[in-house]
Amino acid sequence: MLVARNLTKNYSNLPVLRGVDVSVSKGEIVAIVGSSGAGKSTLLHILGTLDAASSGEVLINGVQTSTLSSRRLADFRNRHLGFIFQFHHLLPEFSALENVCIPGFIAGTKKAAVRERALFLLETLGLRDRLDHRPNQLSGGEQQRVAVARALINQPDVVLADEPTGNLDSRNARELHELFLRLRDQFGQTFVIVTHNEELATMSDRQLVMKDGKIVPS
Repeated sequence: MLVARNLTKNYSNLPVLRGVDVSVSKGEIVAIVGSSGAGKSTLLHILGTLDAASSGEVLINGVQTSTLSSRRLADFRNRHLGFIFQFHHLLPEFSALENVCIPGFIAGTKKAAVRERALFLLETLGLRDRLDHRPNQLSGGEQQRVAVARALINQPDVVLADEPTGNLDSRNARELHELFLRLRDQFGQTFVIVTHNEELATMSDRQLVMKDGKIVPS
């Protein structure tokens, strides 16, 4: 599903990644853990094509992403990757349903099909009664579940999550952990998750431990 080979990343003279290899299979939940400054978020952003490596390659379903033009890369990212961040980044002027639909509309999918899938996802995530609510009318846990539905709208190959429970209380964090497991079991969804949350890391299928820009034995 996802393969990264010998990734390096330098900012000026500062090395952040020092030759990282990653392989993730379909339907797998992989947690990337380590102390702050170890390079976890940088690695996730490169795997998600939000940033470019200084050297090395990333292949998603056999596509070498570094060979794509900026326009083709943006289209590839929209169609094949989903993103969940610590702060949900929902658009405040739109309802929960509209926020979930937006990536599908950008992909050019027929509006009726996008709306149908958005409704299905929001109902699956327990938000049937929150479709027309704007983000400021939702709890933190509800906002993050809307963000999860948005990440899934285009049926991505892999969802990349950067500290997805970092802004949630313990109960909502636990519910989100269980949601990821359910989505893996129900849809075969693949997740790569950067987290400091030990419970989420333990619930994952596999942990990758980063230290000083490298993956080290756990």
